[in-house]
Amino acid sequence: MSKNILLICGLGASSGFMAANMRKAAKKAGLDYKIQARSEAELGEYADEIGVLMVGPHLKAEFDAIKSEVPDKVKVILMKPDYYSILDGKSAIDDLKAQLEN
Repeated sequence: MSKNILLICGLGASSGFMAANMRKAAKKAGLDYKIQARSEAELGEYADEIGVLMVGPHLKAEFDAIKSEVPDKVKVILMKPDYYSILDGKSAIDDLKAQLEN
C-alpha cells in the first residue's frame, strides 16, 4: 500500500532536500512511499491527500496548531533534529516506520 507523506518546514527548502533523501532511502528499502515537501503555508491544499505529515523540528512551537490543520486520520510526526539537521533520509525513514508501527 502506498503511503502519501508530506514534509513541511518554514519555506519548503530544507524539507525539499530531506524529501529527496527520504525518497532514495525508501526506494532502497523497497517501501512504496510518495514523499513530497511543501511550505507550511501550503499545508491546507494537501491535508486531505496525505496519510502522514512530517514537521520540521524548528516548527516544534507550532506543532499543535499544525496538527489541528489536518484531518484526524493523518499521522503527524515531529521530525528529530539529529537526522533533520544533516538531512539523513535513511534515519528519517527509520523513524517514520517506527512511528507508523506504534
